[in-house]
Amino acid sequence: MTVRKLQQPRGWAFDIAVALIKPALLATTRRNWIDGEKIPAEGGFILVLNHVSHVDPLTAAHLLYDHGRLPRYLAKSGLFKNKALAYFLDAAGQIPVERLSKNAVGAYDAAVRAVQAGQCVVVYPEGTITRDPDMWPMTGKTGAARIALATGCPVIPVGQWGAQQLLAPYAKKPDLYPRKLVTMKVGDPVDLDDLLALPPATAVTQQATDRIMAAITALVEDIRGAKAPAERFDVRKAGVPETGNPYKVDRKKERR
Repeated sequence: MTVRKLQQPRGWAFDIAVALIKPALLATTRRNWIDGEKIPAEGGFILVLNHVSHVDPLTAAHLLYDHGRLPRYLAKSGLFKNKALAYFLDAAGQIPVERLSKNAVGAYDAAVRAVQAGQCVVVYPEGTITRDPDMWPMTGKTGAARIALATGCPVIPVGQWGAQQLLAPYAKKPDLYPRKLVTMKVGDPVDLDDLLALPPATAVTQQATDRIMAAITALVEDIRGAKAPAERFDVRKAGVPETGNPYKVDRKKERR
């Protein structure tokens, strides 16, 4: 199902990743890429998508690779604590980000430079796997919008469904067989032109974020054949932890 051949050198890290991960995905998933031709063949852009499983960064990378692009993820900084893994991720051009931290500005600057250098930066605007009870996209954080408004680059939305059947949220073991259908539908670039002309402001960034989440949600609705809730799930309003496993029981608190 390769639509476009890669036009840039992969580098040793991606050589290893492709050799190990692609056969595993082909053995455990069935690809359903919809409108993948909307992924830019060249030039910098941001790919934004909903987050349903810890495995979906791999399936999203598969989508991009099949359309001739290499992904640069904003990856949580915890992955870089292991020196060997950090060396590998750095060689693959991945960008560490400390979520809910002032140090996240470094990741923002690196993402802006990557886009300006003509690369594809992948951002999950929700910031974590959805906490919505029915797994609809949640409210978004402003990182992708800030990068887009700073660079004027295209923002390509993707709605995805199916990866959670391969690895359920926070599950320890995958369900490998039978192969799971993974659907990814690519949308038209999110229209932010009118916002680019406005002075930087919190309200402008939030409006751009709302448009991005609306575009992603509409694509997920198309895939699922159902309507999302009128109001997106908000972890802060719901009092749900923004990081980590929200279903994990704190045994220390239970013993108090």
